[in-house]
Amino acid sequence: MKNSLKEKLKQGKVVHGTFAGIGHADVTEWLSHLGFDWLLLDAEHGPLDFQTLQRMMQAMNGTSCIPIVRPQWNDAVVIKRVLDIGAYGVLVPWVNSKEDAESAVRACKYPPEGLRGVGPRRAAMFDPTYLDTANDEILIIVQVETAEAIKNLEEILSVPGIDACYIGPWDLSCSLGFGVPPKWDDPRYLEAFDTVLKVAEKCGKPAGMYANVDNIKWAIEKGFKLNTIGDDDSFLIQGAQEALNKAREAVK
Repeated sequence: MKNSLKEKLKQGKVVHGTFAGIGHADVTEWLSHLGFDWLLLDAEHGPLDFQTLQRMMQAMNGTSCIPIVRPQWNDAVVIKRVLDIGAYGVLVPWVNSKEDAESAVRACKYPPEGLRGVGPRRAAMFDPTYLDTANDEILIIVQVETAEAIKNLEEILSVPGIDACYIGPWDLSCSLGFGVPPKWDDPRYLEAFDTVLKVAEKCGKPAGMYANVDNIKWAIEKGFKLNTIGDDDSFLIQGAQEALNKAREAVK
């Protein structure tokens, strides 16, 4: 197994991804051919089941785009299954403590480093080196989305095996008492982003965030390297709305 996304992050490169939550292989096939470094398949907030996730990852074959899954929870059984069907890594939600981070690492790694059961099925189907390389190549990202996670971030990122962190701006905004949508013009809210970057740099781990076309330039200039830009739902709605608006304007 060779994870080009993890290698790019080790080299300090900025990588670009997007969310895929529409449960159809066409979506990941189209997006993976556009030039994204990675796609984040969202099983936490979306309806994606394991069979759908597998088909979506299969549609990415033949591209350089890396499939990462956000599982429903920091659950060893769920994480094992998404890795066995071919995910190159996980974005683990709601990691708030060192213990949460250690649990995520154990779920992703084979013994003696972890407790992942040996049965990689699709992940190793055409890769005879998988069992020897998976522990080093699987990308483990923790999602920073609470005030508690901010407070414990140095301990979280110091856990061996944690590769990166990623801010969920909406949940973080709620946890900090700002509500939604996030108050991007509030210095107290933005201070949390600065803290994440500072701690991540101290720990030698890249940080990323959920961004959109309006703030991706800001995120990259701040120093965030592992970012997603928008999501398939929004792309579909915005593109359709723009086309409809042009059509309506044409008949005025």
